[in-house]
Amino acid sequence: MSTSFLTQAAAWELPLFDDETRQAVAELKNNPVALEDAFYKDLAFGTGGMRGVMGVGTNRVNKYTFGKTTQGLSDYIKAQFPNETPSVVIGYDCRHNSKELAQTVADIFSANDIKVYLFTDLRATPEVSFAVRHLNCQCGIVLTASHNPPEYNGYKVYWQDGGQIVPPQDNGIITAINNTAYEDILFDAKPAHITPIDHAIDEAFQDASVAVGRIGNGNREKVKVVFTPLHGTSVTAIPQVLKKAGYSHVTVIEEQAKPDGDFPTVKSPNPEEPEALQMAMEKANAIDADIVIGTDPDADRLGIAVRNENNELELLNGNQAMVAMTDFILSKGKYTAEENPFVGSTVVSTPMMSVLANHYGVECKLGLTGFKWIAQMIENFPNQKCLGGGEESFGYMVGDFVRDKDAVTAALLACELVTEAKSNGSSLFNVLLESYEKLGCFQERLVSLVKKGKSGAEEIERIMDRFRKDPPKNIDGSSIRFIEDYGAAVRTIVKTQEKEMISLPKANVLIFIAEDGTRVAARPSGTEPKIKFYVSVNTNLNSTRDYRTTKDQLDQKIDRILAELGM
Repeated sequence: MSTSFLTQAAAWELPLFDDETRQAVAELKNNPVALEDAFYKDLAFGTGGMRGVMGVGTNRVNKYTFGKTTQGLSDYIKAQFPNETPSVVIGYDCRHNSKELAQTVADIFSANDIKVYLFTDLRATPEVSFAVRHLNCQCGIVLTASHNPPEYNGYKVYWQDGGQIVPPQDNGIITAINNTAYEDILFDAKPAHITPIDHAIDEAFQDASVAVGRIGNGNREKVKVVFTPLHGTSVTAIPQVLKKAGYSHVTVIEEQAKPDGDFPTVKSPNPEEPEALQMAMEKANAIDADIVIGTDPDADRLGIAVRNENNELELLNGNQAMVAMTDFILSKGKYTAEENPFVGSTVVSTPMMSVLANHYGVECKLGLTGFKWIAQMIENFPNQKCLGGGEESFGYMVGDFVRDKDAVTAALLACELVTEAKSNGSSLFNVLLESYEKLGCFQERLVSLVKKGKSGAEEIERIMDRFRKDPPKNIDGSSIRFIEDYGAAVRTIVKTQEKEMISLPKANVLIFIAEDGTRVAARPSGTEPKIKFYVSVNTNLNSTRDYRTTKDQLDQKIDRILAELGM
């Protein structure tokens, strides 16, 4: 073990740190491997914030690592707004220590003479994004680790537009944090600067959600909804929004309704995982419900299951849900050519978003992974109207009143689509198949390889390096046409070796595009110890009756591709 780790650990046994922390470090010394993992690096402030395992150490979530981040952020905010009295809004989810850490963060901001609006209890992440602009704050903080395991927590930062931080704010904040020492942290609160907030903001957010998401014309009284918050924060918003919108048959899964950071009824509180929605699916079948809705703990990701062509509940993937909801918004035509509308998506999401937008004569802007880039599109193009945006990882945003993934309003929008389709003798699933018939049948799959710790990070780096140095020549027999390396910001036309610049910020993403339209993307996660591979294939769908056969053929194609790539 390097002496630098021992030096870091020894520093945490000094009187600067509290008794509990010093004792925990002393005990950790009995486990050299654990001690190294806790101190071998600083917990990184990366894509919009930081996320990690809770515990003592520089590589852990605790009052000191969050305190250092908050102090650096305070210094940056005061430098950016020297002639104002800046303010921040702070929210948090159901995770262990979130409420206590939120209070610590509020105390530090207040000690730096920054006005704080602190939610009195847990709230959905999209409500915090909304509150930033509603309260005219310069910044917003959400303490959440999304759908990570129970031992995790995190710190997400929004800027004054309600979107997560992007350049130049992110680099400026990182510099300020790096220039902050633990002894610089001002822990002594100035209570007069802290204002508790709750019901008034709740009402404003919920009313805005209904105003934006209630766009259907169906009979809401005839639709049965089953909803699970998976022990998270959406229980504070989704039932209320659905009720305000006119949905009276909403069944909440009681066993999963109480916020609980241990997430006791699921292996993972992630609506991307079918197992997470099993309890809700069983209830929906028992009462013959039309739609199942499940969210992750901070209520930004949304899982949807609807009745398929055989009247069986089927879980949509993130790409399918995004396409269906975008199609619904665009079909309503609540925009004019003069508004120059657009929808947003990401480079690793389904290419069908661009095809769909083109069908309606609307622009589809593509950004890097993460909703902060969709939020930036809204800021960068103020003369265009954002109708909505989504990404493959079960995130969707309706309109622009929230500048992040918003499972609350997206849940309402999905119910509106189900309701209108049912009133017309159809279904959401059939509407999706009709889109496939018109525009092509797209099938995607995500494969995530978990690589934990220092050795895992090194292995992920080796995998990406290998793909850069020795890229595939073809995918399932189709020659590679383009290689997009977002780390170098270069798109290579393979046949001619011509280079084109990619006009997006640099990121560690590789995309291989074959002649037949097949796409394979590789990307290390910015928030989890994973490397992710995104595969997209497509073909014509002659008739909605042929969907299962066509889907099977596409699934088999994806299986072959993954086998070729050694997965």
